[in-house]
Amino acid sequence: MPSSRRPRAARSRSSFRHWRTALVVCAFVAAAAVGVGVAVQLPSAGAGTRVTDGFVAQPPPPTQAPSTPSVSPPPSVTPSSPAAPVLTLSGPGPAKGRGSFAYDERSSGVLGRAGTPRRYRVAVENGSGEEVRDFGEAVQRALAGPGSWVDGGKLRLQRVGPGDRYDFTIYLATRDTAGRLCGAGGIDIRVGGVPYTSCRVPGKVVINLARWRTSAPHLVSAGMPLDDYRLYVVNHEVGHQLGHRHEGCPGAGRPAPVMQQQTLFLKGCRPNPWPYVGGKRYTGPAL
Repeated sequence: MPSSRRPRAARSRSSFRHWRTALVVCAFVAAAAVGVGVAVQLPSAGAGTRVTDGFVAQPPPPTQAPSTPSVSPPPSVTPSSPAAPVLTLSGPGPAKGRGSFAYDERSSGVLGRAGTPRRYRVAVENGSGEEVRDFGEAVQRALAGPGSWVDGGKLRLQRVGPGDRYDFTIYLATRDTAGRLCGAGGIDIRVGGVPYTSCRVPGKVVINLARWRTSAPHLVSAGMPLDDYRLYVVNHEVGHQLGHRHEGCPGAGRPAPVMQQQTLFLKGCRPNPWPYVGGKRYTGPAL
């Protein structure tokens, strides 16, 4: 009866096949494990991954520059138009003051380069509502120029205080007081029975407060700024003190001479506050 046991050589060959198959499988598993380890521990260049203590550390988030807060452009500013010049004030001021005067106690520098010095005081009637220092500064601007009487090079002017020697006084007086001062010197400044213009009488230049504040209607219509009218009335009346007489308009459209009675009329001329225009003495026909 044939034996059921396989020959030893056959069993050996079978065991060898099983061992070889197992060895191949193990080798494949080991290779796969190495490949996986390499894939984990050796990342591709430039990936930015690093290994720390066997753990894969993710790269820090990219550093961003601090955001600059958006700044809105400043709102555009539309330049404002220059303020229109003041042509007149709201009213002529009081018609009557106290009849006494306050004097500017300040002395000024000498105006002009050569010539006989003329010294003057500045005074404002008490109760007029005006400040004597303000009036003194306005007179200074008128007499300093450029364009004033000292531009001829033969005259010097200087404001002095009340206790100093002086040649004449420039007064700012209310309407009624101006009428009285001018009338005492033989000058009638009334228009329609009311003291209207300013005047010069010996030793006194009298500026009418009503005109100082409101100018004259035809000069307002002509667009003459009130500051220019004030320059004119000081230079006109001081011109009388210096010996100059009235002059007429030299021609329509031309500047009025400072010695023209611009407070009363223009006669086709344009308002002008200065005795010197363009560096030359500007005159009109004698009246």
